[in-house]
Amino acid sequence: MSGKDDTMFEEISDAWELVVGLEVHTELKTTTKLFCGCSNQFGSEPNTNICPVCLGLPGSLPVLNRHAVELSIRVGLALNCTVQASLFHRKNYFYPDMPKDYQISQYDLPLNIRGHLVLPSGHRVGIERAHMEEDTGKSSHLGGSGRISSASASLIDYNRSGVPLVEIVSAPDIHTPEQAREYVSELRSVLVAVGASDGKMEEGSLRVDANVSVRPRGSTELRTRCEIKNLNSLRSLGRAIAHEANRHIALYESGESPTQQTRFWDESGQVTGALRTKEEANDYRYFPEPDLVPLAPSQEWIQSIRDTLPELPQQRREWVMDLCGEATTNDRIETAISDELYPFLVATLRSGLSPQRVVARTSNELAAELPLPNYFSTERFVEICSLEERGELTPTQVKTLLTEATHDDAPISELIARLGLVAISADSLAEIVNSVIEESPAEWTRFVEGEQQLRGFLVGKIMKASKGKADGKVVGEMLVERVSAAKKVG
Repeated sequence: MSGKDDTMFEEISDAWELVVGLEVHTELKTTTKLFCGCSNQFGSEPNTNICPVCLGLPGSLPVLNRHAVELSIRVGLALNCTVQASLFHRKNYFYPDMPKDYQISQYDLPLNIRGHLVLPSGHRVGIERAHMEEDTGKSSHLGGSGRISSASASLIDYNRSGVPLVEIVSAPDIHTPEQAREYVSELRSVLVAVGASDGKMEEGSLRVDANVSVRPRGSTELRTRCEIKNLNSLRSLGRAIAHEANRHIALYESGESPTQQTRFWDESGQVTGALRTKEEANDYRYFPEPDLVPLAPSQEWIQSIRDTLPELPQQRREWVMDLCGEATTNDRIETAISDELYPFLVATLRSGLSPQRVVARTSNELAAELPLPNYFSTERFVEICSLEERGELTPTQVKTLLTEATHDDAPISELIARLGLVAISADSLAEIVNSVIEESPAEWTRFVEGEQQLRGFLVGKIMKASKGKADGKVVGEMLVERVSAAKKVG
């Protein structure tokens, strides 16, 4: 399977329905950790951002980070959750990278409950809870496959201990690997849009656990599930879910049943493997955190946060779809409304330029130049797109200009002169069209008689003769006019 496209998964039998609930852990974009003043910065030297509090040393006391609470509320409101008074608990378990042997989390009274997220496809996924907790440290296993079973040594970095997290738990409303990928992608866009997370799965600031089960199609029961831990890419997420579903189906069809387990995804082997028997809530021996008071944000504070929420991806999508006259979204729109590109799209659309044209320029040429330099402003993008809108430059010339303008901060007029980008006059273009028709009489006759596949041949020759200065749309219109004239003469 390793050679397949990222969107290709193992097929799942139509006789069975996949049931998936996802737990997404996102690190919050705070300056400091959740309960202490240590730096929350990725990439620091190991074990440099630590103190007695995040190491859980005796006598140290946690102090809650207000900004982390605000970001958590922003997440809840963006996911249509109810924000409620909540309580921190100690979740007791032993891992080498958990220095206190317990994690401060939220249990039966989470901060955000009962929300939902509507995906670009229109599918609605319920959000059961989005609660706050602290992150653990990080273990690095040296040698072998990189897993502890074959490692020659293990090193522990406690820099991540105490980093603020929000864990977002979905309802089991996901029924295909594609929906799982779509959900995480849309959720990531929401988290980045509200400023809660940078969404960098490759850095571990967004991690996914997938709870997977299957049931006979048409059934409503929830069967034994297995949790696949720490999936850190959309590619791995889809493939791990599909593989685990087929493992369950094979067990059921052979007369066996899966055991409730926590499992890992082996990217090299494209299989899941057992880690441990799945824990239940009572295994963690939850009890209220004695060093923290209940968290009860006022309604005034919640409303003030709601009032500052930015435009969310779904609102962006609906606005652009409406302007473009599209009933459903597409890849171009999804690219254009991304956080990096949306300001440029908004600026051009509000300037009254053609929606379809600017979506194309934003999602194709501008997206290809990411990350954009600081000097490339929205005004610069509007200026370039306006040249095409007014017919002063052809689409091909605008594409060339955009590439140059994202690598050179010279004024647009100077770049146009340097590149020799001058749109051809209508009279000159008419002469070129007539010349190409005269040079290709056989192809022209067949085109007039209805062989539309020759359109590309003729347009290509005209564009070449004009040295790319002709507007393909205008060329097409001229050809149509000449076909009509030829038929009248005939």
